[in-house]
Amino acid sequence: MDLRVIDKSDTELSLEIAGEDHTFMNVIKGALLETEGVTAATYDVNPEQSGGQTDPVLTIKTETDVDALDALEDGTDRVIEKADAFTDAFESAA
Repeated sequence: MDLRVIDKSDTELSLEIAGEDHTFMNVIKGALLETEGVTAATYDVNPEQSGGQTDPVLTIKTETDVDALDALEDGTDRVIEKADAFTDAFESAA
């Protein structure tokens, strides 16, 4: 997975995630919105409005006492936990 940081401050992070689509972006956005301290998480994949950009751009905004990069790490950990729980449930059902 190729990531490119577009903008970074303590409470805001925008990064391009090459090769991903709505499926992954909705999962990571949902996990981020469940993460403590995250005030907003969104993504854009519209090339016409973004100057020809075709890879999605994820934007995270956090409260002043939460670093946006730490929030991204917490959100990705949440995705891993959910995927592991799904795998366990699936294997138990088989």
